[in-house]
Amino acid sequence: MATQEKIAFITGANRGIGLETARGLGELGITVLLGSRDPSKGKEAAEGLRKGGIKAEAVRFDVTSREDHKLLAEMLAKRFGQLDILINNAGIEREHADFGKPFNTTTSVSEAALRETFDTNFFSAVALTQTLLPLIRVAPAGRIVNLSSILGSLTLQSDPSSPIFNKKAFAYDASKTALNAFTVHLAEALKGTNIKVNSAHPGWVKTELGGDAAPMEMSEGGRTSVQLATLPDDGPTGGYFHLGERLPW
Repeated sequence: MATQEKIAFITGANRGIGLETARGLGELGITVLLGSRDPSKGKEAAEGLRKGGIKAEAVRFDVTSREDHKLLAEMLAKRFGQLDILINNAGIEREHADFGKPFNTTTSVSEAALRETFDTNFFSAVALTQTLLPLIRVAPAGRIVNLSSILGSLTLQSDPSSPIFNKKAFAYDASKTALNAFTVHLAEALKGTNIKVNSAHPGWVKTELGGDAAPMEMSEGGRTSVQLATLPDDGPTGGYFHLGERLPW
């Protein structure tokens, strides 16, 4: 039987943008389940949230493990009977780009880095969503948020006047472009249901990936994901957003 409380699962949630997203959702009274490859770091993050009055639990979870996908779905079905919010937040960048300077890795990125990046940032997000979709369909107002990046915008990447035109981490950018395509296609597949699917650009945030030069503080990093995870019934689906503003594909 479906629960009356809202349940959110966030991949890669023991630190950074994922943790701030969990904090933002938890402060709205939503129970947050923090997916973390490292159980000790996940438990530490969940304990920190609980000290602030948030209902939070850590779930040992490797987004690249299809067995973990299966076990998660079984646990959610048994304990809650539904999943209200899925945030595909986990992601990697293997090109070691300095986002404060111009760069282009297209001619040097290895096939291994491409495959590893796509496995985490795209293939695993698609697989997890498909596995959990039956539980999201049960929820009164299912929300799926795919954590993308403005670097995945082909419109901006091909515009010489764009601020990101000279910043091209090929494997990372292409994986986010593919994730955006998943958003568009999945939203169309779910048209007419109570589920909304959107891509989120969190902004340039002071994380391990973003670096110290980023203008946004860590505490601001989850705002777009939280907004899209809590959209009203008349909110958008199949879009690409940063803090309520649409971005070009």
